[in-house]
Amino acid sequence: MAQMIVLYRTPKDTAAFDKDYAAIHIPLAKKIPGLRKYEVSHGPVATPFGPSAYHLVATLHFDSMLAMQSAFASPEGQAAGAHAQSLAALDILLFDNHEV
Repeated sequence: MAQMIVLYRTPKDTAAFDKDYAAIHIPLAKKIPGLRKYEVSHGPVATPFGPSAYHLVATLHFDSMLAMQSAFASPEGQAAGAHAQSLAALDILLFDNHEV
């Protein structure tokens, strides 16, 4: 299993971000081939160390890193990636999970 964690930094207009994310981005992302699971978490308003820089975290699950690479090479993956970058500043983390 492989995961992509997308951390969206808090935008200037959170209401507009939330509306665009729900109406446009989620339907785009759900069309990505090979996507096994898609989770969205609204980030904490504060952390034990102060305010959070993040408004929303999306976790996308794929069978493998190769499956994830293929997914984002597809037209649907390209469209979702471009839209994500237009929404807000973001950070992306990739994980290749292994049982221990």
